Amino acid sequence: MTQQQRSTAQWRELDAAHHLHPFTDTASLNEQGVRMITHADGIYLWDSEGNKITDGMAGLWCVNIGYGRKDLSEVAKRQMDELAYYNTFFKTSHPAVVELSRLLVEVAPPGFDHVFYTNSGSESVDTMIRMVRRYWDVKGKPQKKTLIGRWNGYHGSTIGGASLGGMSYMHEQGDLPIPGIAHIEQPWYYKHGKDMTPEEFGVAAAHWLEEKILEIGADKVAAFVGEPIQGAGGVIVPPSTYWPEIERICRKYDILLVADEVICGFGRTGEWFGQQHFGFKPDIFTTAKGLSSGYLPIGAVFVGNDVAATLAAGGDFNHGFTYSGHPVAAAVAHANVQALRDEGIVQRVKEDVGPYMQKRWRETFGQFEHVDDIRGVGLIQAFTLVKNKATRELFDNWGEIGLMCRDIFFGSNLIMRACGDHIVCAPPLVITKAEIDTMLATAARCMETFEQKLRERGLA
Repeated sequence: MTQQQRSTAQWRELDAAHHLHPFTDTASLNEQGVRMITHADGIYLWDSEGNKITDGMAGLWCVNIGYGRKDLSEVAKRQMDELAYYNTFFKTSHPAVVELSRLLVEVAPPGFDHVFYTNSGSESVDTMIRMVRRYWDVKGKPQKKTLIGRWNGYHGSTIGGASLGGMSYMHEQGDLPIPGIAHIEQPWYYKHGKDMTPEEFGVAAAHWLEEKILEIGADKVAAFVGEPIQGAGGVIVPPSTYWPEIERICRKYDILLVADEVICGFGRTGEWFGQQHFGFKPDIFTTAKGLSSGYLPIGAVFVGNDVAATLAAGGDFNHGFTYSGHPVAAAVAHANVQALRDEGIVQRVKEDVGPYMQKRWRETFGQFEHVDDIRGVGLIQAFTLVKNKATRELFDNWGEIGLMCRDIFFGSNLIMRACGDHIVCAPPLVITKAEIDTMLATAARCMETFEQKLRERGLA
């Protein structure tokens, strides 16, 4: 039987029998049955029942260029026909990875002339951890091993990435975090700002890093790592004063500053990288997702020139993957990044569709009784579901209300994501203003249903 001949029920049965899904309660999913996504175009998906779905999350924050780009699939076929695979070990390279490297250096901020390739954001983070520790080894300071992340930050699900991330439910499985990892509080003004202005809070939140450095000892701290905007943590947008103060503290105590750009990179904020929006310069930054718009798995670690020179002076860097710089993935990533640049997609997010989204996002959700902390930059945005706006009281059992809201959206063929009781949205960068209006009109109807259900359950 061919794929096209199977029914939805048959696919669900096979999926339940053989497929273990990520971040999933398998028994519950198998009882409910999966939703089978069969094809996509632009910002839309279709399931096996013929439903048209608006993808307000660009897959997993990654399909920046939108679905259905035939030019990318044609590039993949040409590269596969010419050189389907070769490694970049043992003094070899190939044109696809060399040309991609040249292009990435062109779109990166100045001072990042070197790129190391991985297959995912998680691998990029693990690679970065090894680079940071190797850097200090070569510098003659092997005791500088501790990396500091943030609670509620997300840096992937590998052992290193999950340790560095601040998701406690992930730490509960697998004896995490590994040694040499510490965390500070996230810069969420709505919850932690108290009577400070956002600007005052940004500086105060950055000083939590200084306190942690002094607690551990600056001679033992290797790096601070953070997402410019925390993604899976709920699109936590720090105040404008936060990142410049973080950078100042890192320089003061001679520790490396690392930006995790896996979500923010390649145009999501309206700049090529989130660091440019917030006005700071890291020593290393990790990427994946928008690098290929999800068309093929690939990640990249951008290495600042000082770090790259130090690593080179240390001889072999004993790290890499069979598919580092895979030629087909590299060729597709090159075509994707070139299109983001040459078609003005990133610039359009900054100057046109991004500001429009932020205006309409606030107009749409500001009217609801149980929505507050409406926020966003470019085409990444969120709001928080709250019990009481006046007192900033959150709902009990964090996350339950968010899932209820998300399911209402999903039932209306609109994908947005619940991160706890944050509802987040990050559509493909090619979304139009008309599509934004249609998406948000559907979302408003969903919120009306949601608030009615709150009242029915006595939760409002």
